Amino acid sequence: MKINGKATRSIWLEPDGWSVGILDQTQLPHRVGFLRLTTCADAAHAISSMQTRGAPLIGAVAAYGVALALRDDASDENLERAYALLLATRPTAINLKWALDEMMAAVRNRPREERVAVAYQRAKEICDEDVSINEAIGRNGLTIIEEIAARKKPDERVNVLTHCNAGWLATVDWGTATAPIYMAHDKGIAIHVWVDETRPRNQGASLTAFELGQHGVPHTVIPDNTGGHLMQHGLVDMAIVGTDRVTAKGDVCNKIGTYLKALAAKDNNVPFYVALPSPTIDFTVDDGVAEIPIEQRSAEEVATITGRTKDGRTETVTIVPEGSGVANYGFDVTPARLVTGLITERGIVAPSRDALERAFADHASRRRSSEAAE
Repeated sequence: MKINGKATRSIWLEPDGWSVGILDQTQLPHRVGFLRLTTCADAAHAISSMQTRGAPLIGAVAAYGVALALRDDASDENLERAYALLLATRPTAINLKWALDEMMAAVRNRPREERVAVAYQRAKEICDEDVSINEAIGRNGLTIIEEIAARKKPDERVNVLTHCNAGWLATVDWGTATAPIYMAHDKGIAIHVWVDETRPRNQGASLTAFELGQHGVPHTVIPDNTGGHLMQHGLVDMAIVGTDRVTAKGDVCNKIGTYLKALAAKDNNVPFYVALPSPTIDFTVDDGVAEIPIEQRSAEEVATITGRTKDGRTETVTIVPEGSGVANYGFDVTPARLVTGLITERGIVAPSRDALERAFADHASRRRSSEAAE
């Protein structure tokens, strides 16, 4: 996608051929900054600090983190250390573990002298596969937007509600929830996006709004609690969100607040879609509410807010009274019964065990075999 009119991916190999470049997402939207990762520890810190974030992207960064680790030391012991370090950075998104397992499978039985080259190749493939998957998600989701647009009057636009950032900044390119939006816009469909601010980290206001603006997609940032009101007044045609993990029966784990949007959508007969790549499906988990670990992040994210002053300075201020307790659950789970459909690279899939297993039988058997081996 684009930054200042230039096609940009969210992760790349630097010209030296071995270090890894990423956007520093903690600086957006007020400054476009970049980071150069040279060690596995750099990759782990970038993930845990949310300098890089989004389920597919942290998997890609972790994959290159393994390659960087092996470049320093290609032993079995260091491979295991790198796996453990990177796996511990974020507990909720399953793409992280998927990517690390892919890296382990690629290099574990290789001679040490071959491991570095193999690791870099598999990490590159994971990135390229993510782009291809997201393009397919975009094409499949585009059909839904086209159907809505066909029912509109010539002067009416399609209004889409998003939550958090499931855009190209959360993937290697295109995004999941935003891919259909970009394709609709590029095709000339009149589309407008309601962008949830997504407290406490404001990924919608700072990231989704940034990338939509860079691509020229009309959008409006709204407080998180506005979506239900818009739905009641017929101002939302559909909701599309991303996800960090989908269970075998179609429960969806995504940024905190997603569940409330799904409830409002159900009450107002607004289609609620979830866009996801197949590595996000976890066939080893059944009940999302009971089984998915929910990351609890620092109180500082809620108690403070960062913005740009009128004179151009970026400052962080405290907005919570001193001594007040703070809870910061990073994610919630939306039950499958509230989801209209799952937009995947293999089409629109019903949020049910049977539908997921039919569409992704290969993934289901492989994931279960891996789990049994552990």
